[in-house]
Amino acid sequence: MNGNPTAVSSANSTAPARISAKLWPFPLRRATPPMNSLSEQLDFGASLMVAARCEASISKLQVPENQDNLLLIDAHGQAVYMHRQQPCRRHIRGWPQGHVRLAVLDGMGGHGHGREAAEAVTQALLQVPAFDTLAQMGQQLDTVHHQLQQQFRQQHDSDSFRRPGTTLTLLEIPAQGDPMLYHVGDSRLYEISAEAARPLTVDHVPATAYAMHGLLDEQQWWQQVHGEHRPQIAQAYILGNAFSNPQVLDDRLHALDQASLPGFLQHLPDRRAVRLRSDALYLLATDGFWSCARPDLWVARWPQLLAAAQPARPLAAALDALYHDYAHNPPPALHIDNLSAILLRSTRHHDHPADSNVDETALPQAANPHD
Repeated sequence: MNGNPTAVSSANSTAPARISAKLWPFPLRRATPPMNSLSEQLDFGASLMVAARCEASISKLQVPENQDNLLLIDAHGQAVYMHRQQPCRRHIRGWPQGHVRLAVLDGMGGHGHGREAAEAVTQALLQVPAFDTLAQMGQQLDTVHHQLQQQFRQQHDSDSFRRPGTTLTLLEIPAQGDPMLYHVGDSRLYEISAEAARPLTVDHVPATAYAMHGLLDEQQWWQQVHGEHRPQIAQAYILGNAFSNPQVLDDRLHALDQASLPGFLQHLPDRRAVRLRSDALYLLATDGFWSCARPDLWVARWPQLLAAAQPARPLAAALDALYHDYAHNPPPALHIDNLSAILLRSTRHHDHPADSNVDETALPQAANPHD
């Protein structure tokens, strides 16, 4: 996530083309060494497969600070996370057998200490016990938000202009029962079937605030959020929210629910149970993957790239294919950003139709004017 809309040009005037932190000339790209999945050596149980990667950039000519982070806690309490831009491992004592926690975070580059904010949240998530209910999860993570707000508050601060922030999109997966979602910011959870890649989260951006106040209809909202590149954000963890009043940053988090969301988004509240289909893949990712001129067209390639219809394919290979295509066949007008992704597949079978998420937790097909 980059909160500064101004492109920064390279000081190297001898380069064949100008290099920008936003728009990068890909013919200058050097080969990217392969990166192993961060989920290697972790065990997520018999019914869940996971692959994960976290990279500062696909550009080796210009490598920004990696302000992204991610957290993987497996079914035995083994954890992987990022600290000072390097992967670290830890064992969580007393972690319930079979319980899994997965999260992606994107520190706000336009504010101070974006990487530190994402790291602080990750460290806090390592300390918070496993959640049993949605209510418990929401209450505890809101408390952590307020605690970290105080931690990052500078002496003599008269406003929140320089307060850091980060996205947080988290899945808490009990040994029995459906995963629980907690979402703040503009990272996303996608459901990827053989037919389509459907977002299961609502971006916390100005367009969503306008839609909540009746100023945008469904097609207008979809165009601004999924059909264009708009780096502004209306809410972030630690930072607070500007949903109620765009001119004033409220310290609290505003959980978008059925009461506050417009009718066409009411099935996508920020905090809810999410039923995983065994015939689909699920992608937790930061916004570097769709920071381009036409993100909807780029995302539409994902079902083919990830080969969701081939359950025998290793998840790490599927995730590698996504990163490889991003690097070697990038979408037009791509903006340089950090790239973090967790890909998961559930093999647990449910007594419900395979397409149940289409109605329960995904945007309707009519929401996309380009379909």
